Amino acid sequence: MVTAAAEAAESLIGIARATVRDLRQADADSLELTLDSTLDHDLGLDSLARVELFARIERELGVQLPDSLLETAETLRDLAAAVGHAPSIRLVKPLRVAERAPASTLAVPPPASVTTLDQVLRWHREHHAEFAHITLCGDAQEEVITYDQLWRDARAIAGGLQQHGIRLGDTVALMLPTGRDYFGAFFGILLAGGVPVPLYPPTRLSQIEEHVRRHAGILANAEARTLITTAEMRGMAAVLRVHAPALQWIVMPDDLRSARTEPTHVPLRPDSTALLQYTSGSTGNPKGVILSHSNILSNISALGRALGVRSDDVFVSWLPLYHDMGLIGAWLGTLYFGLPLIVMSPLAFLTRPSRWLEAIHRHRGTLSAAPNFAYELCLKRMTDDELAELDLSTWRIAMNGAEAVIPQTLARFQERFSRCGLRPSTLTPVYGLAECSVGLTVPPLERGPLVDVIEREPFVRKGIAIPANPEACDTLAFVSCGRPIERHEVRIVDDTGHELGDRREGRLEFRGPSATRGYYRNPDATARLIRGGWLDSGDRAYTVNGEIYVTGRIKDIIIRAGRHIYPDKIEAALGDIAGVRKGCVAVFGSTDPSTGTERVIVLAETRLEDAARRDALRQEILARVTQLLGEPPDEVVLVVPHTVLKTSSGKIRRAATREIYESGKHRAARQRAAWLQLLSLGRSALWPACRRTMRRASDLLYGAYFWTAFSLLGSATFLCMLLPLRRRTIWSVVHRAARLFLRLVGIPVTVQHHTTVTETEGGILVANHSSYLDGLFLLATIPHDCRFVAKRELARMPIVGTFLRRLGAFFVERFDARGGVEDAHQLAKLAAQGESCIFFPEGTFTRAPGLRPFHLGAFSVAVETRRPIIPVALCGTRALLRDEQWLPRRAPVTVHIGAPIETPSSPNTFAATVATRDAARRFILEHCGEPDLTKP
Repeated sequence: MVTAAAEAAESLIGIARATVRDLRQADADSLELTLDSTLDHDLGLDSLARVELFARIERELGVQLPDSLLETAETLRDLAAAVGHAPSIRLVKPLRVAERAPASTLAVPPPASVTTLDQVLRWHREHHAEFAHITLCGDAQEEVITYDQLWRDARAIAGGLQQHGIRLGDTVALMLPTGRDYFGAFFGILLAGGVPVPLYPPTRLSQIEEHVRRHAGILANAEARTLITTAEMRGMAAVLRVHAPALQWIVMPDDLRSARTEPTHVPLRPDSTALLQYTSGSTGNPKGVILSHSNILSNISALGRALGVRSDDVFVSWLPLYHDMGLIGAWLGTLYFGLPLIVMSPLAFLTRPSRWLEAIHRHRGTLSAAPNFAYELCLKRMTDDELAELDLSTWRIAMNGAEAVIPQTLARFQERFSRCGLRPSTLTPVYGLAECSVGLTVPPLERGPLVDVIEREPFVRKGIAIPANPEACDTLAFVSCGRPIERHEVRIVDDTGHELGDRREGRLEFRGPSATRGYYRNPDATARLIRGGWLDSGDRAYTVNGEIYVTGRIKDIIIRAGRHIYPDKIEAALGDIAGVRKGCVAVFGSTDPSTGTERVIVLAETRLEDAARRDALRQEILARVTQLLGEPPDEVVLVVPHTVLKTSSGKIRRAATREIYESGKHRAARQRAAWLQLLSLGRSALWPACRRTMRRASDLLYGAYFWTAFSLLGSATFLCMLLPLRRRTIWSVVHRAARLFLRLVGIPVTVQHHTTVTETEGGILVANHSSYLDGLFLLATIPHDCRFVAKRELARMPIVGTFLRRLGAFFVERFDARGGVEDAHQLAKLAAQGESCIFFPEGTFTRAPGLRPFHLGAFSVAVETRRPIIPVALCGTRALLRDEQWLPRRAPVTVHIGAPIETPSSPNTFAATVATRDAARRFILEHCGEPDLTKP
């Protein structure tokens, strides 16, 4: 007779075999599975695959497994024991809605005088002591932490740290799970004058060895003398002392509180280091991003404006607090703006993704963020019954970032959850990185995702993103991550460092007040990160109308579920296995459209032909990778020699090898002579280098020709201007010289007249300002003489000042209010006499694209004198020669000259001035081809 236990074991093994089969981890039918089979080595299940297995067990056996089992289970026998004691799954419970705080008790952000994180917490404690800042969601109940409680807990821990010798600038490692202790310990370190170094806790016992090895490198680099952790992790932490000699003290939060010591106030500066955020993955050298208080607060405030943060917003998060997206984006952001943070552990989300969306329903959440795989997990794991009562109508912004954003995920998530009230505008793809604190680009709100479908072949071969028909075959799709946040800039450069125009893929660089000053105690990596004031993101991207489309990572780093994996270390280790051709292993990431996350693929060359020996080799590779990463790869593929592609210098061409794998060509790979392979690889490496050199030489030659022509023709024109000629004649000379110069340097100029030339005479011309050459193009396209209105500083420049004076320019004072008023009166007199004046109402220009706000001066003169405004839109001059750039790039330019805008007759001159300004700006914005910088 078959016992119930035997039946349960058989069912469990059947579920495990079906899971392995569906995940394509191995030949499931040939696996000899028993209750003692391990989840890692025998079944080959990583963290997300474990989640899938547990979900199937719960669904098919009708039980509810404990969350902790995801971390502790090592074998199928562990699961069988848990199933035997697990309670039956109850019917879906009605979702309740938590009470919202009354509007009178909402918190507000601190004033601008608050410049450090400790001051932020102190200010909120003084003004909103009882505000429920953090709500910790658990299985049994929710725990609330107010600003006052967080402040008191942090001071208690700070006193304990100072008693044990922590001083200003000392690094303190923090290895705690999401919970009350983490929040208090983080600010306790800051109040003591220390620098927090967040580390992630180990998830499973099988990962301890890898965990110790990786974290020992971080602790050694950070020179942390103190580690705050839990009682459960204390034994593992003690092992770190062997590998991190600087580590002297391992302590729990309760130990620090028990000291009952009042901390001494340590004044912190905005430029003081507030945090070391380590970016390394499970292999590779750790790099600690230095983030100051100013970096973090600049990023938080800019993101808040970009996201339109409101006082009644509620942020719901399960993101890990050792990651910048969870630590800064979710927690410190809500701390600053005085918002409620509803937080649960990452484990709670992974075991039951529905908890995340149920928390948004229950707490009427408006803001949340997660990597792409989280949205896929909700799609896959949540049932229709769970969606029946779910209300997501309050969800205002659902940020998708930290890993590649998959267009199909966005579309399917919107389609599935629209029945729950999810609006199309809620899904918000964003881009950021630890080196910029957390966030760098955000799309316009209320628009929804913008997907760019492009032709595959031009993009793969030349890096040109040509728009394609969405229904066409052989296309690629990328999602816009928006524009840079306020006071931050992004540029796309080629391999020679030259900035590229729209729809040209290149290296993404950035700068701004949130940018790190470098990596901690790692000058070599810092030198590679920062070049000429710009930071290398390590990503490739292209732009369209000022928006960023990220296309991939430069160094082939694999990101799976937010975790970075460095292929080169794995490849080197696998090359030592008998049967594997040394140096002929490629490890790369391949996006799985069914899960929305990257699969780790190992492609290894071997000469073995016997099926049994190949299976044994595959299992050995699986075990070695699991040992290195703490989790197995998604697929191990054994291929014939010469399948793995290399450069002429012997380096693995991972991107090219991935193309072979994804196209299926690795199954039919044929052997080639070594000299043919080397010749092919050498040719492929040599031609791009020659092409870059030729492009660089061409750019330099053109630049030399451009400025030579400018100098010669400009000198001759300047000498003519010194002759005693009428201003109208001088303008005619300069007009003809400018047109000749543009023809000589091969810049095509198109003039679009929306009015007749004679209608512009006597008007007030206003133009957008985007380049050093804007005045040149106005001189070349406007035949009648005008007076440029220029800043007074130019009058003091010997050549430029003389040139502008001979043209009849009027110089205005920018910094003296009384002088500015007098200048306005003089301008009004000139306009009243019928003089045409040219204004750049933006006042200045920057290298970043976008139309800036307009000053009112030109429009006030027009209203006062009843002269028409002539809007002029310059399109393309920024790409030709932008701010901080002296090497011109050939680009077509279009000049749109608009129809006169008559000033309205109104007793309210201010209202008339504003209306005229708005009308002119609408025309220029429509035709300049750049985004509106007055909108978030």
